Amino acid sequence: MLFLPDSASAGGGENVLVCQSLWNIAAANVACKEQRHALGATSADTVMYNYSKSLQDNTLFQGKCVNIHCEGFENSLAECEISDKVVIGNTKVAKATCYNATAEKECNFRCVNGKCLSLNQTCNGVDDCGDFSDEMCCKKCRNEAFRCKTGVCVHKDTVRDGQMDCLDGGDESVANIITTHVAARSGGEVKQQPQNSEYISPKKETRFNRVYLESKVYCGVPNATTVEEEEKEQRGRTSRFKRVVGGVPAKPTQIQWQVALEEYKKLDCGGAYIGGCWVVTAAHCVRPKPSAFRVKFSLWRKSRAQNTTDIVPVEAIHIHPGYKAKTYENDIALIQLKKLPYKEECFEENPAITAVCVPWTTHLFQPNHTCSISGWGRTAAGKLSQVLLWANVSLIVECERFYKERIKPGMMCAGDLDGSVDSCQGDSGGPLVCEDELGVSYLWGIVSWGGRCGEAGFPGVYTEVAHYFEWIRSHTGWDMVTKFNA
Repeated sequence: MLFLPDSASAGGGENVLVCQSLWNIAAANVACKEQRHALGATSADTVMYNYSKSLQDNTLFQGKCVNIHCEGFENSLAECEISDKVVIGNTKVAKATCYNATAEKECNFRCVNGKCLSLNQTCNGVDDCGDFSDEMCCKKCRNEAFRCKTGVCVHKDTVRDGQMDCLDGGDESVANIITTHVAARSGGEVKQQPQNSEYISPKKETRFNRVYLESKVYCGVPNATTVEEEEKEQRGRTSRFKRVVGGVPAKPTQIQWQVALEEYKKLDCGGAYIGGCWVVTAAHCVRPKPSAFRVKFSLWRKSRAQNTTDIVPVEAIHIHPGYKAKTYENDIALIQLKKLPYKEECFEENPAITAVCVPWTTHLFQPNHTCSISGWGRTAAGKLSQVLLWANVSLIVECERFYKERIKPGMMCAGDLDGSVDSCQGDSGGPLVCEDELGVSYLWGIVSWGGRCGEAGFPGVYTEVAHYFEWIRSHTGWDMVTKFNA
């Protein structure tokens, strides 16, 4: 039974039965937790509806019930999506059997919250634990569930439902969807979802607010119309996978979040534009003297501006308070740009400038994910590049095996183990950018330090930006961080 509060009258509402159609363990977990059973339900059951008994017990439900859809994290069934009332007929209604730890017989899988499950309840896309720990670290998924790249199994019905369930949006990416998937759910026919017109779920309002807020913040997708089609050829063919040391020239307006950091007219570092009046760079690239620096946007050739280049003075420099120059710990800084006179913006609207998104979790991209680096660093000949170069690199796990105790929290490695791809001197502060399944780019790292440029066994070391999300947010505010956290 579900109590639906009436928003029009304080304390008012009605009790309704829950239909069996969409009833599952996620909803049963919510129902039991609502009744102060902290570990949720053992099973989601059904019972035959008895209309005559309902009359005798003075609990007249008029032979109708509502379908509910819960994610499992709600505090009450009233927070789930509730459909309009339908006639029960000669069918069953929902019932939950709440979890009883003393009734455990054999435990094949122990949830993080202490609840015990059988193995066939894990990695099936259903939150049986109530804390989703049974759907994490999965090598493959049961029950046609969709496996995210992070090893999380989500229910098959979440695929292409307009809501991101995988951190990288893999469940909403067309490339990941099997065309027969939807039809397979119901023998070739797509189930008609219950209508929701009578009861408005709080989650719907949250979704609408999120869509509105996301529309106000734009990041991670370059303006393709400004990318010039000039290609640089290497020995008669276009090369896209050589290292920055020796490099592949970018197109003049290709990397739209890349900035050049100029100190007293000398360009030795890069940075990444994250929106508003904010740029992220390495702490070792700056010092607390804003007047010494200028930030150049949409710069391609190092010694000469192009028609899309903007040069902006610096208002303030925020170096991470935990930065240690000797060890490169916390090698991150925020550059706050000077606003234009009588305006909130720091430069006029420029289609060749786009902000890169800031990641909110260190789990967004996994080892071996292909990302890109860019900068004006040293070439294979040992000279600084005169044009912006870029290359693809792979995220490398367990950085400690290369640099041992030199690796501190907030550091990560990327490159190729054979040394064929690397960043070098002059690339410092520049962006390591990873793209998710929806084509949105995130500032995953900042060029920090390394053993040697482009040598096997000495991958580049980067500041892990997601590790500093809260510090970045505390300075910039939510609206400048990322559209998925607006």
